[in-house]
Amino acid sequence: QVQLVESGGGSVQAGDSLRLSCAASNPVSWYCMGWFRQTPGKEREGVAGSDRNGGTTYADSVKGRFTISRDDAKKTLYLQMNSLKDEDTAMYYCAAAFGSCWSSLLERSKYTYWGQGTQVTVSS
Repeated sequence: QVQLVESGGGSVQAGDSLRLSCAASNPVSWYCMGWFRQTPGKEREGVAGSDRNGGTTYADSVKGRFTISRDDAKKTLYLQMNSLKDEDTAMYYCAAAFGSCWSSLLERSKYTYWGQGTQVTVSS
């Protein structure tokens, strides 16, 4: 089992940047990891995923703007978000999973462990 704690959310203007962090209780190198987001009344959607070998994948809506990375020494997953848009407003969650990372890292069903989320609000 792993505990995940997100931080770094906040209220920003469109075009600004934020970096989200997800501190894990175990080495992040053990897991497939991902960032998801959710707005009221909508399904939680995958934003970015990271396998154990440095491979990454992104939702089309954030490609070129968001970057997922991990620091194994700090047991932390990051999401650098640049050029933020109003539609990026959501609760952001990090997630972790054991096992193979070959299947889609943006599928919610892949993940077993979830953090409590951090709110990101973008206004224009």
